[in-house]
Amino acid sequence: MPDRKLNDASVDSELARLVVDQKLATSPEVQPCLETHARLSAEGKPTPLGDVLVEAGVLTVGQLTRLRKALEETRGAQQIPGYRIESKLGSGAMAHVFKARQLRLDREVAIKILPRQLSENAEYVERFYKEGKAAAKLNHPNIVQAIDVGEAGPYHYFVMEYVEGPTLHDELELHKRFSEAEALRIVIQIARALEHAHKQGLIHRDVKPKNIMMTKDGRVKLADMGLARAATDEKAAQAEAGRAFGTPYYISPEQIRGEVDIDFRADIYSLGATLYHLVTGRVPFDGPTPAAVMHKHLKEPLVPPDHINTSLSAGIGEVVEVMMAKDRDERYASTSDLLLDLEAIQAGEPPLQARRQIDAKVLKGLATEAEPPEPQETAAPKLERNALAAIVILVAALAVSIVVNILFLVLLARP
Repeated sequence: MPDRKLNDASVDSELARLVVDQKLATSPEVQPCLETHARLSAEGKPTPLGDVLVEAGVLTVGQLTRLRKALEETRGAQQIPGYRIESKLGSGAMAHVFKARQLRLDREVAIKILPRQLSENAEYVERFYKEGKAAAKLNHPNIVQAIDVGEAGPYHYFVMEYVEGPTLHDELELHKRFSEAEALRIVIQIARALEHAHKQGLIHRDVKPKNIMMTKDGRVKLADMGLARAATDEKAAQAEAGRAFGTPYYISPEQIRGEVDIDFRADIYSLGATLYHLVTGRVPFDGPTPAAVMHKHLKEPLVPPDHINTSLSAGIGEVVEVMMAKDRDERYASTSDLLLDLEAIQAGEPPLQARRQIDAKVLKGLATEAEPPEPQETAAPKLERNALAAIVILVAALAVSIVVNILFLVLLARP
C-alpha cells in the first residue's frame, strides 16, 4: 500500500501524533513502529509509516484511510497565510472546521474550510461566501463573530471567533433535559441574537441545538450562518422555491413547503422547537424518516410541553404553543414580542403577548362558528303551506256543492 503523496517526515510525525491523540494506540505501541520506519529508511527501503503501523497490527486499513484523509485536510488548512492550524474541531457535510492561531494578533480562531470536491461547485462556493458576508453584518455578544473570508490556492476559508465549549446538542446528549430556568436563560440569549439579526434583515433558517455554542463563562452564542438569507433577497428566494432548507426536527412548516416569502417567523418556530426539546428532553415531532418528521410538522397537533413535563409552568407551554403555531400569522408578531414573554416568565409573570395571540385565535374560531348559515327551507313551513292549500280546495269544493244543491231544490219547488 504505497503512499508517495504523504510520504515525508512531517506527515509521518503528524500521523503518529494523530494515532495517539485519537486513542487508536498508545505511545509505547507506536514507538516500535517509528523505530522500524527509521531503520527501513536507513537501509534504503523507505516505507510510509502508515504501512508499518498496519503491518504491525497497530492500525487497521480503514483507520489508516480515515487518518490519511484527515491529514490531507489539515495540510490544506495549513496553506492559509497568517494562520497556524493547531487541531481539527470537526467536520460536516459542507465544511471542515479547525482550531488555529492568528499569528499577527496572537489569538485563537476557528477556520471553516470548504472541502476541495465542493470547491469545484459554484453553488456551494457562492453559499460559502454568503455565509461569511452574512455573519460579517452581525455584531452581537450572542452571535459567533466573523473575522475573515478568502481563498488560498484551491481552498476557500472562513475565519471566525473561536468559542471554547460544547454545543447545546452536546449538552442535551449529556443531560437529556434542562430545568425551565436554565432553558429560559439559554433561549433568551438566542432570542436576543435573532432579534439583532432580524433587525439587520437576516433570517438564520437553521436554528437548532447543534448551532448553539455554550461558553465556559455561561454565555450562549448562535453559530453557523450557512443558510442565512436576507429577507429581501428575492433572487435567492426564487432560486430556492419549492426546496426545503433546514433541519427536519426543528424546521418550520413554511420552509418545508419551500415557500418564497420566508421571514423571521421561521426562526421563531425553530427556536420554539429547540425550547421544546430543552424542557421535555425530546423533539416536538419524531418519525422513522426525515419526510415523516416533516409531515408531522405540517399536519400533526403539538403535544404541549407541560403535558410531557408536568413540572413546567403553564406560561412556558403557552409561549411554545404560539412560537410553534403551524400558521405563522398566529405566531409572535416580532422577535421583540417573544423576548417580552420569555423575560416575563423568567420573572414569574404571565406571558401577555402569547395570551393575546391565543385569545385572538379563540375569538377568530368563535366568529367562524357564529356565522349565520345560509337560509334553508325547513319541513315545517312546507307542511303548513300544503295544509293551507288543502283547506282552500276543500272550502271551494264545499261552496260549489252548496250552490248545486240550492239550484236543485229550486228546480224541485216549481209547479
